[in-house]
Amino acid sequence: MQYKKSLILFAILLFTQSAQAYTDSDLDGVDDSVDKCPNTPFMDIVDINGCTKKSLLPSNTKSLSYSHYDIIAGISYSGADYNQLNRSDTAASSLQADYYYKDFSLQASLSYYYSKESTGRTDKGFYDTFVGASYKIKATDNLKFYIGAGVLLPTYTTSLGNNKTDYKASASLNYSIDKVNLFGGYGYTLIGDNDVTVTSTNGGIEYRYQNTHSFNGGIGIYATGKLYLSASYFEGDSIYKGYEKIKSASLYSYYTIDTNWFATFNYARGLSDTATDNYVSLRLGYFF
Repeated sequence: MQYKKSLILFAILLFTQSAQAYTDSDLDGVDDSVDKCPNTPFMDIVDINGCTKKSLLPSNTKSLSYSHYDIIAGISYSGADYNQLNRSDTAASSLQADYYYKDFSLQASLSYYYSKESTGRTDKGFYDTFVGASYKIKATDNLKFYIGAGVLLPTYTTSLGNNKTDYKASASLNYSIDKVNLFGGYGYTLIGDNDVTVTSTNGGIEYRYQNTHSFNGGIGIYATGKLYLSASYFEGDSIYKGYEKIKSASLYSYYTIDTNWFATFNYARGLSDTATDNYVSLRLGYFF
């Protein structure tokens, strides 16, 4: 049975270091610094930009009920070497669950990370937990729009003691021409964290937060009845004031194993000093 993709998976892994945060809000395996389509329904398979590449719904949806579920488990690796930070390597595992009813979907995801810096310092714990919803608007058979909203619950522990609830909203579109898929989107995050100053023997470091805007776009192709490939570009604000925009390019693949099982692979390369240098994720999902 073939599958067709038509929603946009938005990601949420949140990892905050002394001067940079990693986020994958929708746990689609795409770091928020790379994710161009936030709040993507879990039922959709996304590219490395976090945008929908393929839908898990069988092409013959009439044979199915209006409601569906899926669960997705994954592992990821990210490496960063920012100018203002030590080299760090982070491994993470994630679990995501989705519920779909007609054009409406609910999402919930969480992830656990372990990171190590070049200095030998290690850190581990849960990222912030994402809970959200999205709605699909079908303009034509080929053109679809998506709107989404969600919250990042503060399950991530920070030494600054200022981790508060963040709010996300997104809008995206997906246009298909035969086997080619064009997509793009906009995301806005309302950061709840308070500005804070950390004092040390060398003086004080002030962390000033800001709400963020992000944009993304890309192109994909259904290589075969089971394989989907895409490439995309992302650009967004850093959550810290005074830092350059986060820019990255990514590749994504989605493979249908059988009627229920599917797998995705993502790779992203940072194009700015504020972006993760390299990000790789592998996810396995089950649809029922």
